[in-house]
Amino acid sequence: MIESLVEQASARLRHRRAPLLRERESYLAHLLRRGTSYKRARSIASYLIHIVRLLRLTRLRGVDLQEIDRAAERWAAYGGPHRRKKAGRSAAACFAREARNWLRFHGNLTIPVVPMHPSDAIVQDFVQHLRQRNGLSPETVKGYSARAGIFLRWWHSRGGHLSAVTLLDVDAFLAERTALGWKPRSLATQGQALRSFFVYAAAKGLCVSGMEHGVRTPAIPKYGSAPQGPSWKEVRRLLEASKGTTPAALRASAVLSLCSVYGLRSSEVARLRLTDFNWHDEIFTVQRAKRGRLQRYPIQYEMGEAILRYLTHGRPRSPSRHIFLTLFPPYRPVHASSLWQIVSLRMKKFKIESGQKGPHALRHACATHLLRKNTALKDIAEFLGHRDARSVGIYAKYDARSLRRVATYRLTGLS
Repeated sequence: MIESLVEQASARLRHRRAPLLRERESYLAHLLRRGTSYKRARSIASYLIHIVRLLRLTRLRGVDLQEIDRAAERWAAYGGPHRRKKAGRSAAACFAREARNWLRFHGNLTIPVVPMHPSDAIVQDFVQHLRQRNGLSPETVKGYSARAGIFLRWWHSRGGHLSAVTLLDVDAFLAERTALGWKPRSLATQGQALRSFFVYAAAKGLCVSGMEHGVRTPAIPKYGSAPQGPSWKEVRRLLEASKGTTPAALRASAVLSLCSVYGLRSSEVARLRLTDFNWHDEIFTVQRAKRGRLQRYPIQYEMGEAILRYLTHGRPRSPSRHIFLTLFPPYRPVHASSLWQIVSLRMKKFKIESGQKGPHALRHACATHLLRKNTALKDIAEFLGHRDARSVGIYAKYDARSLRRVATYRLTGLS
């Protein structure tokens, strides 16, 4: 294995002399099977030599995260003969990541068991309750359950039983969050989650009924007075500026096209699979985040080209059937939160003016663009996967003059 990765005889000798050669080679072979490039595998092979040396491994044993972090700090500060170039700011993080991945592969990464909190069982049951409700996206379920857990841990720390909680206790909790610096929107989101939780808790007999009606949080307009997305001219500039040939640029270009041309949510983009694209009939299928229904779209030319460039030149080889994967092994589907980073970082980099950042800003831009193309509100609602036209009435608020010329819209391009 080392012979296929390393060309110089002196370097090969250094790899062969380091401890745990067989264990290092089996991991490298695993990475290559998963689609890691030879260049990347060669870099990881070099890291493994230093990992073995700094962790003082002559045989595989359990290694915890603290020991890895200490070794990573020594590697970042090291300036001896094993260092061929000056350590960068990410040296410790890269060392720790590769050490964790290698040890995890062999089952020798020791992760401390976090004792279960008394409220965790309630939160887990709340998650199952939310999942059984139609219309809630996985992100909503995750957010509601996490915020319910915050409140339950706070209440448990005060020695209270859930059956004894009152609205005065809820007010005290929210007041404490305010003192900690929570913004009004965060408080409103927390309150929304608590209302949902108290409905569940009352149905389970865990608290008195009707609590949800008394939770008071700051009134936050669902939409501000200004458009939340960039202008279509700015969207065009973003799409053009984001083009590139690196895997990261190719992936970003495809993601930006899907978010702007079709107004897809980040979770809907992350969920896309290779089988969702029918290139022969030039259509693709989206599973909507809310209510989970399937919706079919024509493959618009520029978006299709961006997807194909990514699949051909940017997507790593992987058994995963998801379209968008991480850039580094172990390759796995990109999480919806990572898509926010992909979009928002490029909006910031190219100075795109927008009330919001991330995929949802491009969804706003898409809706506003459709309205200005004289599209009926009911057609915009259908295109964006909303339940009815009332959900998109806000876009008319931003461009009321367009309502006088409402007509049917056909997706013919980005112009």
